[in-house]
Amino acid sequence: MLDAAATWLRERLGREPELAVRAPGRVNLIGEHTDYNQGLVLPCAIDLELVAVGARRADGRFRVASRQVGEPAEFDAAAPTRGRGWLDYVQGVVAAFRAAGLPIVGLDLALVSSLPREAGLSSSAALELAVATALAEAAGLGLDGAARARLAHRAETDFVGVPCGRMDQLACALGRRDHALRIDCRDDTVEAIPLPGHRLGLLIAASGVRRQLASGAYARRRTECAEGLARARQAGALPGAARAWRDAGSEQLPVLQRALDPVRFRRARHVIRENQRVEETCAALRTGDLPRVGALLREGMASLRDDFEVSVPELDLLCELGDATPGCFGSRLTGAGFGGCTVHLVAPARAEAVADALRAGFARRFGREPPVWPVVAADGAAPLPLPS
Repeated sequence: MLDAAATWLRERLGREPELAVRAPGRVNLIGEHTDYNQGLVLPCAIDLELVAVGARRADGRFRVASRQVGEPAEFDAAAPTRGRGWLDYVQGVVAAFRAAGLPIVGLDLALVSSLPREAGLSSSAALELAVATALAEAAGLGLDGAARARLAHRAETDFVGVPCGRMDQLACALGRRDHALRIDCRDDTVEAIPLPGHRLGLLIAASGVRRQLASGAYARRRTECAEGLARARQAGALPGAARAWRDAGSEQLPVLQRALDPVRFRRARHVIRENQRVEETCAALRTGDLPRVGALLREGMASLRDDFEVSVPELDLLCELGDATPGCFGSRLTGAGFGGCTVHLVAPARAEAVADALRAGFARRFGREPPVWPVVAADGAAPLPLPS
């Protein structure tokens, strides 16, 4: 991919490489729709990634050529314009650097990615982190991963307009090989949780249903969570000091059920129990109890389907197929839902058989085979040596 990006830079933009960076996608093992509720998540960066090769410019302008998208696009760092599709993620990072008072060096950038777009694997966060890492390299800023993640998150929320939590950017920035990351989204603290790679493999299957987080469904779930919290506090079902559903426990569910309408209660129940599932999954991984990890994933999937209502038939089927195949510990949708991908925890020796079962069963129902990728936990976004 590095050589391909360098070739793309020469062919499409007529420049020789001066810097190179990579940024991974991520898969979330468990902890969904908890991030914007100040809760817990357990993602890992993966070895599906984006590589960017660039050359500095002296005029403050940016030209960007993506091998996945097509024709190069251009903008002025001083005057980014919203509404340009995928380029908004690049413009948003530049705008975030400007808002933070950081120096900006114009760049010609060539992008090559192995990440599918709009599949729930954080292709947008990978793009943001690649651009943030390239900008930091170009200007010699020495920004650490957490700082680049904050800038990338600001790009997506303030410029692109997606009201997302911080999980994706933190996972893509701070990923650690052979580890998942327990991220506390209240204070952004991160703990690396070892994955028993010799006993545990990861498969990702794409439903083929495209997801658009800027559309209304995701925003409605956020609103329902916020409204439910406010109503619970007003009704005295939560302490007045409760800042988020993070501050509630399962023991409060009976009183919350009386205080809230059915929809907002189900949203709250998912978030409260999902935070507990993250903690229990971390504990099970530490002791190597993979059957327990799988059971928690299955519980999380049922909650996402029934309480949070973000699944679709394609995701349901992929999880059913995985869970019915020997060697699969557990399955669930990954990402916000409404399409995208599923993640399956498998015994490494059975990974190919599980993948075959996913493809064959899905094809019987929907008439097409889904892409299935084996992945490993990878390191976060970082500079690369220049191609020779």
